[in-house]
Amino acid sequence: MRLSYEQLLNYELPEVRQRYTARDTMLYALSVGLGQDPLDQADLAYVGRQHDPLALPWMAVVLGYPGFWLKAPEIGADTVKLLHGEQGMELFHPIPPEGELIGKTRVVEVVDKGEKGLLLYSEKSLTEAESGRLIARTSATHVLRGDGGMPNAGRQARPAHAMPESAPQWSVLVSTRPEQALVYRLNGDYNPLHSDPEVARAAGFPRPILHGMCTFGMVAHAVSRQLLSVAGGSLRSLSLRFSGPVFPGETLTVEVWRDGSFRARVVERGLMVIDNGLMRMG
Repeated sequence: MRLSYEQLLNYELPEVRQRYTARDTMLYALSVGLGQDPLDQADLAYVGRQHDPLALPWMAVVLGYPGFWLKAPEIGADTVKLLHGEQGMELFHPIPPEGELIGKTRVVEVVDKGEKGLLLYSEKSLTEAESGRLIARTSATHVLRGDGGMPNAGRQARPAHAMPESAPQWSVLVSTRPEQALVYRLNGDYNPLHSDPEVARAAGFPRPILHGMCTFGMVAHAVSRQLLSVAGGSLRSLSLRFSGPVFPGETLTVEVWRDGSFRARVVERGLMVIDNGLMRMG
C-alpha cells in the first residue's frame, strides 16, 4: 500500500454519472436469478414488463459503480489478496426503473489487523442527477490481506450482526444457473475471475466463481420474499458478510428468521457463503 492512512481517508474518487434504461433494470433482475419460473407473477413485475418494470432495491450496488478503484497504481494495494468481506445498503426512495443517477464513493475508515491485513470501509451515495435527491447509500468492507501494518490506522473492526440461537422460521432453496456469472458481468463487473477458467485456476479455484454481489442479490431477493409475507412494507436496510465462494450452477439454502436475520450455505458442499445477514423492512 503506497498511500498512508491519512491519504486513504482523503482519497478523492470521481463522481460516476450513469444513465440507465428499463432494459438495464430488467437485465439486472435476470442476472440475479429472477425469471427462472416464467409464470411467477411477482418476478414478472421486474422482468416481464416492456415498459416501467419495477427495480430491485439491491440494484443500488451496481448503479454509479466506480469500478475496481483499489487497483489504481497510486494506491498500490495488493489486489491479488483482496477479498470483499461485507456489503450493506440503505434505501431512502425506490430506485426509478430508468433515469440518471450519480454515485459518489468515499473511504470512511481503515482498520489495521497486522498480519491479517487491512479492513477498508467505504460508502457510496446514490442521488438523482436532476433533483439531487438521495436514493440509496451502500457500504462495503474490503479485506486487503497483503497490506497490514499501516501506521495510525484504526484497530477496532465493526461488529457483525449476531445471529439468533433459535432455529430459523424459513429455509428456502435458491438455484444458481451455470451461465449466471457470464450474465451478471454485463452489469459492469468484468473481473475475469468470474469468466476465465485460467484466471480462476491461477487464483486457486477449479473454475470461475459467481460474483459475490450476484450472490448478494439472489439471497436478498429470497429473504425479502419471506419477510414481505409477514411484515409487509418495503426494504429499509440490508447488511451481510461474505464467508465463502459460490460456483455457478450450485444450489443455496437460505435460512431466514422473523427478525430479519439470515444466512446461506451451498447445498452441494455444505459451505456457509453468507453469514451475519440482517434485513430491515418498514
